[in-house]
Amino acid sequence: MQHRRLGKTGFQVSEIGLGLWQLGGDFGPLADDTATGILAEANSLGVNFWDTADVYGSGLSESRVRSFPAKAGVTIATKVGRSGTLYPDKYSKQAIKDSLAGSARRLGVEVLDLVQLHTIPTDVLRQGDVFGWMDELQAEGLFRFYGASVETIEEGLICLEHPGVSTLQIIFNIFRQDAAKELLPRARDRDVGIIVRLPLASGLLSGKFSAHTHFAAQDHRYYNRDGKAFNVGETFSGLPFETGLALADELKDLVPEGWTMAQMALRWILDYEPISTVIAGVSRPEQLADNVAAADRPPLSREVHERLAGWYIERVRPHVRGQI
Repeated sequence: MQHRRLGKTGFQVSEIGLGLWQLGGDFGPLADDTATGILAEANSLGVNFWDTADVYGSGLSESRVRSFPAKAGVTIATKVGRSGTLYPDKYSKQAIKDSLAGSARRLGVEVLDLVQLHTIPTDVLRQGDVFGWMDELQAEGLFRFYGASVETIEEGLICLEHPGVSTLQIIFNIFRQDAAKELLPRARDRDVGIIVRLPLASGLLSGKFSAHTHFAAQDHRYYNRDGKAFNVGETFSGLPFETGLALADELKDLVPEGWTMAQMALRWILDYEPISTVIAGVSRPEQLADNVAAADRPPLSREVHERLAGWYIERVRPHVRGQI
């Protein structure tokens, strides 16, 4: 496993990280032994960046991380800002501090490695007080570093104006390429580590879905596919499911021989130098090996990148819903 520096945190993190939303049971029930198996497989493969949040399963994801004993050397990132005690308009330094105390307790640590503001409203980011509170809480020793998980380019650029922000988690994949133009270079210039989520566009870029694919009622790919519950961009990168299926099918001829489509999609992201780590969630331990193998693949050719960039503008972007 190759490692990259996570911006000004200095953490050396695996190029392929692990998203832990599924450990909260938010995609459907996940047995304890399956959750443990996922963490054990990540550990054995050298995946040393794990991303969770206080609201994943109302704390269940964090608690499952605590229950896994062999996590020495793993950087654990959590999030704050989407719980009912804060979102959408009850933010204060004390409320954030109380929420983080709960995360530390569930994770079984005295000091959190990395805390990310969790897709909080754009107006709260613009107003700016939250960054001052995070600076103060960092100085008090609640966490080592903080960053933000954002939904749009605008939100990312706002966060990059605040020196205390060490990391930025963004939506970036073959179906959502806009960050490459301005956001990634600016993050690089400010030494802010980039964490990529939704690298496979909620699974569309795995190439394994079909019109007959069904999702559990608890799965956001079922209840939020049209943005009825939260930002539509968090589900299938904002694409209508059927449109995404057709577009994924168009990519098949570009997949190098012997690769999976998921490996091509992950390698495409890793070819961007400002990226620190790519977090992909899995529902079964055996899926991790395929993701990790992407980091060992050679970079895609310049020709492939140019073709995908033009194809995105012409074929994909017109169908993306919500603010990019």
